[in-house]
Amino acid sequence: MSIFGSHESLKEKGNFGEGSVASAVLRLAVPYMLAEMVQVLYNIVDRIYIGHIDLVGTDALTGVGVTFPIVTIVTAFTALFGLGGAPAFSMERGRGNDEKAGWVLGNAAAMLVINAAVITAIVLAVRRPVLYLFGASDTSFVFADAYLKVYILGTLFQMLSAGLNPYITNQGFGGIGMWTTVTGAVINIILDPFFIYNDFTFLGLGMRGLDMGIQGAALATIVSQLVSAVWVVLFLALRTPIRLRLSRMRLRASIILDIVRIGVTNFFFGLTTSIAFAMYNRSLQRYGGDLYVAAMTVNNSVKEFVFLSMRGFTHGAQPVISYNYGARKADRILKAIRFMTVVVVSYTLCATLLVLAVPGPIISIFNDDPAMMEAAPAAMRIFFALGAFMSLQSVGQQTFVSLGMAKYALFFSILRKVILIMPMIYILPQIFTSSQVYAVFAAEPVSDLIGGGACFTTMVFAVYRKLKAGKDVGLRCRKPF
Repeated sequence: MSIFGSHESLKEKGNFGEGSVASAVLRLAVPYMLAEMVQVLYNIVDRIYIGHIDLVGTDALTGVGVTFPIVTIVTAFTALFGLGGAPAFSMERGRGNDEKAGWVLGNAAAMLVINAAVITAIVLAVRRPVLYLFGASDTSFVFADAYLKVYILGTLFQMLSAGLNPYITNQGFGGIGMWTTVTGAVINIILDPFFIYNDFTFLGLGMRGLDMGIQGAALATIVSQLVSAVWVVLFLALRTPIRLRLSRMRLRASIILDIVRIGVTNFFFGLTTSIAFAMYNRSLQRYGGDLYVAAMTVNNSVKEFVFLSMRGFTHGAQPVISYNYGARKADRILKAIRFMTVVVVSYTLCATLLVLAVPGPIISIFNDDPAMMEAAPAAMRIFFALGAFMSLQSVGQQTFVSLGMAKYALFFSILRKVILIMPMIYILPQIFTSSQVYAVFAAEPVSDLIGGGACFTTMVFAVYRKLKAGKDVGLRCRKPF
C-alpha cells in the first residue's frame, strides 16, 4: 500500500462506468478546468508584466502578440499527441485492454519528444522571416525576436507537461493533473518580476531583479515548465495504474495512426488558430498599426483564459464519454453530454457578459497606456459580442472527439477558422470602409455564431438523437448498445 493507495483502488478511481455521471464528470472536469485556467496563466502573466515594462510596455506587448502564431503551432502539435491519444487511451481502458492503453501512452510520449526537437530547430532557423510574415513591424520585431529565441528553447518541457497531463487525469487523478499546472504557474508568477525588472515590490518589500526585460519573461516560463514536465513524467512512470515505460515508447505505426486520427481535430484547431492569429495581426498592422496589434494581444489573452478554461471542462468530460463508449453504455454518454452542455454554456455566457460590461478594467491589467485605453475597449466589445456561441462549438467538437468521430470535429474546426474567419478578416474591412480596423475584429463574432450553431446542431442530430434511439455512432465496436 503506497500513500496513493493500493493498485486496485487506483484502478477503481478510473472506472467511469458506475455511479453518478455528473459526479464522475465533475471529479475530472473541475480540476481539468482549473488546470487549464492556470496553464493559460503561463503566458498571460508574462504579458501582464511585459505590458507594464517602463517606456516600452506597449511595443513589447505587440512583439509578444506577433509570436502567438508560433506558440499556437507548438500547442497544436502538443494537442495532436496529448489530446489525440487521451480518448484512445480511455476507450482501451473501457474495453479492459490496459496493455494497449499503455502502448498509446508510450507512443504519445515518444512523438511529443520527437516533435519538440524538430519544432525547436526549425523555429530557431527561420524565426526572422516568419515573424515579419506574422505581422511584425521593425519596432515590434526587436521584442518578438528577443522573446521567441528564449521561449522556444522550452518547447520540450511545454509539450511533455501539457501533452502527458491528460493521461494522468484520464486515470482518475484529476487533482494531480490540476496541481501539475498550478505548481508551474506559481513558479512562473514568482520568477517573472525577478527576471524581468531591475526594481520591483514583492509582498510589500523592495526587491532587485535581473533586469532581463522580455527575455526574462520567457526564461521564467521555461523554468516553470521544466518543473511541471519533470513532475508529470515521474508521476506517470511511478504512480499511475498504467505507467509510462521506455519499452512502450518504441513506435508502432498502428498506434500512432489511432492517435493522429483522433488528435487531428485538435491539431487543425491549433493550426488554423495560428494562421488566423497571423492574418489578424497583418490586417490590424495595415489598418491600425502596432497599437491595434497590441489590442488584439489583449483580446486573445482574455479569450484564452475564458475559452480554454471552458474547453478544459469539456476535456475533463472526455474520459467519461470515451470510457462509456468503450463500455457500450449509451445512457451514461447522453447524461454526460447534457451535463457538459449546461455547465459550459452557463459559464461561458456569464464570462462573456462580464467582459462586455467592464472591458476597461480588464484591459488595464495588461497595459494602461492612454492610447490603449482609448482604442481597445471598443475592439474588445466587438470581438466578444457573440462569444457565448463558441461554447456550443466546444461541446459539439469534444463530443465528436470523445467518440472517435474525427471527421465531424475536423470539418467544424475548418469551417470556423478557414471558411469563416480567414476570408472575413479581409472582406469585412472592404465593406465597412469607414471603420476598417474594427471591421477586422468583427470577423470573430460572426464566426462564433455560425460555426458554433452549426457544430452543436450537427452533434444533436448525428450523435445525441442516434444514441437516444439505441443506434451506434463513432467507432465500430463488437458489443452493441
